[in-house]
Amino acid sequence: MKIVILERNSVGLDISVEGFSQFGEVITYPNTVTEEEVIERIEDADVVVGNKAPLTEKTLQGAKNVKLICEFATGYDNVDLAYCSKHGIKVANVRNYSTDAVAQHTFALCLYVLEKLRHYDEYVKSGAYASQSRFSNFDESFFELAGKTWGIIGMGNIGRKVAQIASAFGCRVIFHSVTGKSTCTDYEQVDFDTLLRESDVLSLHCPLSDLTRNLINKDALAKMKKSAILINVARGPVVNDQDLHDALVNGEIQAAGLDVTSTEPMKVSNPLSKIMDSRKLFITPHLAWASVEARNRCVSETCRNIEAFIKGESRNIVNE
Repeated sequence: MKIVILERNSVGLDISVEGFSQFGEVITYPNTVTEEEVIERIEDADVVVGNKAPLTEKTLQGAKNVKLICEFATGYDNVDLAYCSKHGIKVANVRNYSTDAVAQHTFALCLYVLEKLRHYDEYVKSGAYASQSRFSNFDESFFELAGKTWGIIGMGNIGRKVAQIASAFGCRVIFHSVTGKSTCTDYEQVDFDTLLRESDVLSLHCPLSDLTRNLINKDALAKMKKSAILINVARGPVVNDQDLHDALVNGEIQAAGLDVTSTEPMKVSNPLSKIMDSRKLFITPHLAWASVEARNRCVSETCRNIEAFIKGESRNIVNE
């Protein structure tokens, strides 16, 4: 069996992928981006391990031996499921491996912008604190999470974890189900307008779909509190970048913390890159999922998916 890992760097060089060798020959590539690269590299593969590389009809049609595609991720937007199903190719993802990491980063982003930590760090290190006469400085005000309303879109595993932590902070938690199919009864479910209107912090944990693309746009942002903080650790296109830029510049909401943007890597032309004030906007490079523990789980779970497939078992298959 030949296993081709198209994006070895996507899990980090500090994480071993030696476990794949137990199943056969393993060929690894640091990164694979273009269709031409995919076509050339998977031509004689039995198993393809990817993440963002395009695995479409065009790139797969010449790879006659491929029986299994494994994603180093939960999402599989890069895979043409219809083509794979038609041609007997199973597609497996990795589930719940990064729940704790993403929930943790959600609060890191929130607290960073809420308490304006970069501003105060720079205030101290610039010498301004040393030159003042009083013992404390709190010129940039901030509020407590206790007693505030934390809104959530996407009450899956990550959303539920965030809800638990927000509750521990003393927040009232509300959520909106975009599909209307949520069975969660632990927290108050509200309509979209109520969520926007009442949330002091709104965090996004939903998948990207036709229902969620540009969900947070000009109209939605206009309905939020001027003191509200928006956190996006879901998918970049759920938020309209230009509309968020305008809302932040015009003071329609207080601040935003983002781990994702509409295109990744973020383009220089992205309007959000023009907001340099960390009190308004803080962006990290899609790393919420990437704790050492989460990346280790991602690799080990992918190995288990391959092992199950070899045994004729169905494990994390998304196109059955």
